[in-house]
Amino acid sequence: MHRFLRSAGVVILAIAALLSTAGVSLAATGSRVVGHLYVNNNTAGRNTISGFDRHADGTLTPIAGTPFDAGAAGAGAPTGSAGALQLSGDGRYLLAVDVAANEISVLRIRPDGSLRLADLEPSNGRAPISIAVHRDLVYVANTGAGGSNYSGFRLGAGGHLSPLANSTYALPDNALPGQVLFSGDGRHLVGTRVGPNAGPSFIDSFAVGSDGRLTAAPGSPFPAQKIGPFGSQFRPTDPDQLFVSNAHDGPGNGTVSAYDVAADGTLTPIAGSPFADFQTAPCWVAISHDGSELFAVNTGSSSISSYSISAGGGLGLIGSTTLSGSGLRPFDAQLDPSDSFLYVVDAGVAKISVLANDGGTLTELSGSPVAIPGGGSPLGIVVD
Repeated sequence: MHRFLRSAGVVILAIAALLSTAGVSLAATGSRVVGHLYVNNNTAGRNTISGFDRHADGTLTPIAGTPFDAGAAGAGAPTGSAGALQLSGDGRYLLAVDVAANEISVLRIRPDGSLRLADLEPSNGRAPISIAVHRDLVYVANTGAGGSNYSGFRLGAGGHLSPLANSTYALPDNALPGQVLFSGDGRHLVGTRVGPNAGPSFIDSFAVGSDGRLTAAPGSPFPAQKIGPFGSQFRPTDPDQLFVSNAHDGPGNGTVSAYDVAADGTLTPIAGSPFADFQTAPCWVAISHDGSELFAVNTGSSSISSYSISAGGGLGLIGSTTLSGSGLRPFDAQLDPSDSFLYVVDAGVAKISVLANDGGTLTELSGSPVAIPGGGSPLGIVVD
């Protein structure tokens, strides 16, 4: 009897998911597939990755067979993290954190967009939450007590992930890293230490050697300008400019900091930084590929703030757009390659919000947010 009830529940959930995405799926009819979108579902017991065909009009339809097995356990609950799913440098693999299993999954992307597990390796720490990739070099941020660190790997033939000897940089148990990421040219790696809710908070900055190992910048870790530095991104058109959201300064006090990054990794705030968005808990940032616009995901306000970026890295607030739907916890976000659409992971309800972008002005698509098949408490997003 229990088995029957459980099966019936699964069927009901599946039907509900199909109904909730029907509007977007129908809207995509006749619109050609131009790429894919993937989300780390962060499901307990056995983690999965959901994949979508991405259409020219911005709409999404699930890839056949989704969700795909990641081979290990996710947390099964919303997890503060940016960059929990990444695309390999050659575009052939996805790398995903398995938070509860202390492992990293590597999945091969097949020609039709479906996924197959290629490798599963220990993260060399506890509770991996973020991945940085530059060519074949990979760094993972582990955040668990007794095993918090940044650890390096090489991604080899067949998607095999190998530890990089003598690459681990230990962190205090209360560092609570939120993200680790490379600059576009691979010369720098930074990590945000979110820290306790009342602070202090820091940003780690490193120069990356030719052997892939890290040298801490003079003065690193650098005190954050505000409490809770979290999501971050280097400007795609200038790898010496870094932008970091500040999440924990309270209601209406959200800001984004901008830094110049010196050759040795030293961080210097850009004039006027930090820049207010008057929202609550900006936790993630996305920057347009042309480097002209920045979007801050305000988890506490369930909104997206839009900024213009000046040549010198200063930010000008364009405005904020409130997301539709109830129960959302907007998390990681990415723009499509044309910068025409912004996709946002909603961890509270396992959905994806889809917004059209016109010079920093955002308009949510009809049918958004879109249900994630198999989604538990999703985090991390890849858009190609």
